[in-house]
Amino acid sequence: MAERIPYTRPSVTARESGYVTDAAVNGWGAHCYDYIERFEAAFRDHLGSRFAVATSSCTGAMHLGLAALGIGPGDEVILADSNWIATVAPVVHLGARPVFVDILPDSWCLDPDKVREAITPRTRAIIAVHLYGNVCDMDRLLAIGNEHGIAVIEDAAEAVGSRHRGRAAGSLGTFGTFSFHGTKTVSTGEGGMFVTDDAALHETVLTLSNHGRARTQTRQFWPDRVGFKYKMSNLQAAMGCAQIERIDELVARKRAVFDHYARQLEGLAGLALNPEPSGMVNGYWMPTVVFDRETGVTRESLCAAFAHANIDARVFFHPLSGLPMFEDRPGNTWAWDIPTRAINLPSFHDMTQPQQERVVDVVRQVLKAS
Repeated sequence: MAERIPYTRPSVTARESGYVTDAAVNGWGAHCYDYIERFEAAFRDHLGSRFAVATSSCTGAMHLGLAALGIGPGDEVILADSNWIATVAPVVHLGARPVFVDILPDSWCLDPDKVREAITPRTRAIIAVHLYGNVCDMDRLLAIGNEHGIAVIEDAAEAVGSRHRGRAAGSLGTFGTFSFHGTKTVSTGEGGMFVTDDAALHETVLTLSNHGRARTQTRQFWPDRVGFKYKMSNLQAAMGCAQIERIDELVARKRAVFDHYARQLEGLAGLALNPEPSGMVNGYWMPTVVFDRETGVTRESLCAAFAHANIDARVFFHPLSGLPMFEDRPGNTWAWDIPTRAINLPSFHDMTQPQQERVVDVVRQVLKAS
């Protein structure tokens, strides 16, 4: 059998190994935050945001940001039904009510019209998730937020390298969050980042992220409030420093992998790939194929075909409202329908064209058999 093709893995070079080794040997005592501060500064500068706080995960960054906004019991937070649970878990942890709305059929991101319909006097925030690198319609979402005095938050966990009219995804809203999980374009194994241009919000997040101890506090072991422990380690940040120094290369490789898929699949009727509308740049974290309903292609047939070819492939996110801990929202038509006929394609940085050809062959065979 042909060698197994993983769906993703990080790109690790001697630079990452060297920085992590240095952090392991020397990053203690007075130097225990050196790589963290360096990573925060480099990521902030790359993104064009005023402030950045490195965290243990994107979920932690989201939890900190929502808590800093004071979101809690009785509040409502609107987000797309097509998401991973990491986006909504902090909403639930804070006692707020998630309101799931449908996605757009072309971008698979939050539908602004559905957002507007879902707003009530209790709505405190809108979370825009840039799914698989696809960019939300931030112009319309920000306009809605401004009109109603509601925070618009960006979950850019999957959108490193994506841009909206010249600005980096994650830098447009009240705050943005990023993931550096081992599957992501920029990876620290696990880890995340909170970013904002709001100085007061940044200060609150800094305090919350350090067990509630403000950085102006002079007394040792004296927290000013009950906070969280969502700090990134110096070892993780060391890898992050090496990755951010290579970020243009890493994003370019993800885009090149997607472009090769697009060229090979061009002309095949009955499927669509990640879009890149005018004025947008897609970082293409996860190339995704959505098959037309008329083809009869199903998630189950896709998974079986890829497994038979010894290729890892990820299913499209299930609707959150279909999970047992939430109330069904089958009226979110696209969020319930698209996952039943879609698949994420392998796309790691050093993927070869022959490996991509194997993936494309499976897509063609599934279409032919439909």
